[in-house]
Amino acid sequence: MEPVIARPELAQGIVWQPDNAHANPHGDWDALGVSDLLVQWTAVDDEALVPAQGLQIASRLPDWKRIGREPWAREVIVGLAGRFDETQARTHLPRLAAQSRALASARWPMHVSGWYFPVEVDPTWKNARALAPLLERLPKPLWISVYDNSNIGGAALAAWLDSWLPRDVGVFFQDGCGDYVRDPAVARGYADALAKRLGPERVRIIAEAFRGLPGGGFRAANAAELTPQLEAYRGYRVYLFDGPHYVSPSLVRQVVERAGG
Repeated sequence: MEPVIARPELAQGIVWQPDNAHANPHGDWDALGVSDLLVQWTAVDDEALVPAQGLQIASRLPDWKRIGREPWAREVIVGLAGRFDETQARTHLPRLAAQSRALASARWPMHVSGWYFPVEVDPTWKNARALAPLLERLPKPLWISVYDNSNIGGAALAAWLDSWLPRDVGVFFQDGCGDYVRDPAVARGYADALAKRLGPERVRIIAEAFRGLPGGGFRAANAAELTPQLEAYRGYRVYLFDGPHYVSPSLVRQVVERAGG
């Protein structure tokens, strides 16, 4: 009888940002320990990926039943209505919130463990607190994501969020490594500050599995870049952004090998 080899707990989730090229994700992210799927959105620019009242349905739909059977999607956090353009998303909050309520009422053939409102916040957004009453009307458990490209520091970011974010809404903190905003050690400090102020149960980390290119665009992070992120964030639930675009089977193998798995 062969010994059972435990899989490393390097990450707990992946993010999937649906687009035409990645409408039905496949991968072996569970080899990293992944069991959670965060879907970035299920309606974007008024087009839905599931039948929902008042929304036009996309011509190509994901195979939700198959996705729900994947070992990396045992728990699914469903992203609601968003926009590809961040500025447009922030100026259409009531419309997106109404669409999101319709999506939350759809029939989902997988284990939905929570909801995500895909309008990202950062401390330069002066009207972010307008989100609060809209978030209160969305289903729970509910999450949003936050980034800080202006580097105000973890304590200041936590205080800003705590000044307006409803107490029953959690945050995914984008670590900023993808655009070289900060290194994993500093990102860990941000997460610790958020957890201290908001409570650890309300804080999860997005590990950016991409790197910006000098002329624009992005490439996948390599194992030497990604592994230190995952090791720095141990103790938090960590989600890779994003699995289908950037975390290939070969990268999974290389990260596992570097981590001693």
